[in-house]
Amino acid sequence: MAQQRLFKGITPYLFIAPAVFVMAFTCLYPVIKGFEMSFYDWSLGTPIESRKYIGWENFAWAWKDPALFNSIRVTLVFTGCSVTVQLILGLALAFLLEKGMKGIAVFRTVFIMPIMLAPVVVGLIWRYLFDANYGLINYFVQLFGFPPKIWLGTPGLALPAIIVTDIWQWTPFMFILFLAGLQSLPKDPVEAAEVDGATTWQVIWRVKLPLLAPIIWVAIILRVIDAFRSLETMFIMTFGGPGRETEVLSMNIYKTAFLSQRLGQASVNAVFLLVFVILLSLAFLLIARPALTKK
Repeated sequence: MAQQRLFKGITPYLFIAPAVFVMAFTCLYPVIKGFEMSFYDWSLGTPIESRKYIGWENFAWAWKDPALFNSIRVTLVFTGCSVTVQLILGLALAFLLEKGMKGIAVFRTVFIMPIMLAPVVVGLIWRYLFDANYGLINYFVQLFGFPPKIWLGTPGLALPAIIVTDIWQWTPFMFILFLAGLQSLPKDPVEAAEVDGATTWQVIWRVKLPLLAPIIWVAIILRVIDAFRSLETMFIMTFGGPGRETEVLSMNIYKTAFLSQRLGQASVNAVFLLVFVILLSLAFLLIARPALTKK
């Protein structure tokens, strides 16, 4: 009996052991090697034997690098603006279409298409839309009597253009997630509030949003993590320009590693990105803990 209980206890761990091993190898190993590389001076294209151990010098360099802090600022602005707008639009659309409408299945299929597109394709689409000479956006701008803009080449316009692109691609993710959550909410609290004379806004604010809170927090955490590692769209649309206007942290890492060929310093920036994502995720989880653990 004791052997049976022991075998029954370890059986679940035996089943998940292969997945844990694969995840540890594919995720933890690169992180460990990247952290190790941050202590070396190594140029791209040279043998690994030529790398030189320099201790914490790369970290000291990063602390004084204005480009790194600029990329952190750009990443925070990009993430904060895009995720906030996606959250608001996603909730608004979910509440509007909660009760369904004729052709909702077709609408949902069309609406989800931006998520299915590769970021490179999204970048190309919006690069042509924002084109200064032939872009559709400048066409409509001129229809309203305004002069055309060089959207992706003007400081103050390039980053908002990138944010609009990200909102277009990922608002459907929020919408689908919230719509599924709304349709799975228990009906008794909503019906009780309506019987008590609550208005539509009161039902949404005091009943539905609190019940939907766990899904909202999960969506925010997923989108923040994804926005922090965004690269492909910026790469295609602006390559971090004009100047460093749209150079997010991922772009800074790419340029440091493959253009400047400073792999050690790029590894330090990657460590900073990892730390930022971990800290933000922990902060959101701590804030969302009451909602996530509420039964």
